[in-house]
Amino acid sequence: MKLTLQEAVATEKARLLSPLELAFIGDSVHTLLTRTRIADRTRRPNDLHRLSAMEVNASAQAEQLARILPYLTEEEADIVRRGRNAHPRHAAPHSFSPDLYRASTALEALYGYLFITGSGDRLACLDDIARGKEEDHG
Repeated sequence: MKLTLQEAVATEKARLLSPLELAFIGDSVHTLLTRTRIADRTRRPNDLHRLSAMEVNASAQAEQLARILPYLTEEEADIVRRGRNAHPRHAAPHSFSPDLYRASTALEALYGYLFITGSGDRLACLDDIARGKEEDHG
């Protein structure tokens, strides 16, 4: 696969970011994808936040990561590994185990990496799989 100069610069820039920086961006990307999908399904304001919160939390993100692991490239798996091994300067919330929190950070790091590198199609594909729609991408 041959990268354009713009893609190569974006990929190099993404590789220079720490996993926590990637996760910071990826958290927003994951939340935006979730909220956009939910807004397409319902117009009831009371449901929007409740439905979003069910998918944007450490437990749900850990499950989503488990679904996509078999589909990752070597490069993507490396980003996930870096995200999982990152050490934030704060403890995991008491409601989630450290393992769940590390898995959610790993997923967010991957989403951030794919966003920064302009891999929108790949991001959409993995997001569908993460949400249980692998039949569309298998």
